[in-house]
Amino acid sequence: MARKSSAPQFLSYGDATGRLSWRDAVEALRQGHTLPQAQIRDVFLGPPTGTMMSRSAWIEGLGYGAKTFTVFDGNAARGLPTVQGAMLVFDKDDGRLQAIVDSPLVTEFKTAADSVLGASLLARPDSRHLLVVGAGTVAASLVRAYTAVLPGIERVSVWARRPEQAQALVAGLSGVKAELVAVPDLQAAVGQADIVSSATMARQPVILGDWVRPGTHVDLIGAFKADMREADDTLMARAALFVDSRETTLGHIGELMLPIASGAITAESVLGDLYDLVRPGARRRQSEDEITVFKNGGGAHLDLMIASYIARVMAG
Repeated sequence: MARKSSAPQFLSYGDATGRLSWRDAVEALRQGHTLPQAQIRDVFLGPPTGTMMSRSAWIEGLGYGAKTFTVFDGNAARGLPTVQGAMLVFDKDDGRLQAIVDSPLVTEFKTAADSVLGASLLARPDSRHLLVVGAGTVAASLVRAYTAVLPGIERVSVWARRPEQAQALVAGLSGVKAELVAVPDLQAAVGQADIVSSATMARQPVILGDWVRPGTHVDLIGAFKADMREADDTLMARAALFVDSRETTLGHIGELMLPIASGAITAESVLGDLYDLVRPGARRRQSEDEITVFKNGGGAHLDLMIASYIARVMAG
């Protein structure tokens, strides 16, 4: 007798509150990158200020996933989320639809866990001071994820173009086991930080290489389109450069496309992605003085790893 298919779970942001762990999310990404390399496909539709993206992935041993979402730059002024959508998770063996996961839930945990996994592999182990550039929703999850997974962080500085946003973010964060402070001077803050994590909507560099001291780890999140970047050519040329996925960054994101076009770096300047970095003996940080840059570009395979983790937790 054929097995009856069970109805898929619908997992909302509220359903998952308090049930997910940043450490477990980072571990889900690490484990996912020990599996065979994913097949992924992306489709982007619409104008730069209102884009719909559909990202699909298959990972042998894990399953299938497809996330469709919209990104509207002006939604904050409308009182709406910038990113809206849903993720579908399908069974690896029979293709059943197992779960429909609220896109912001997947995106929040995937984005921050992606960056923290990169930092755990590349930042100096004695890193104590984290600077978060930007004060939106992603910035809040970065503070929580970094301090949960890297317990050595003792101080978190937050900078935003509008100081009141940084102050509001700091005031609204509770339960973080680190000193939190809003800072007014970005250049000075970059020069003092051990880890710089930038999550802005910048289309021109906000982090300059001349500001970054030796030994710093720079985590770049915000740029996801060809006309966007957060770091200047000087920083990209000075640093040991890594990405989460070559397939979703090279040729797609301005953070790499623009310095490649200017001649500051080449595609070969990218020394590894997460598939490389999780392997024993991988090329990582070479010295205490080396500057490392990690470009968080995302990808459907990362969404699938996180959505599968969320579905497992919620099913249990």
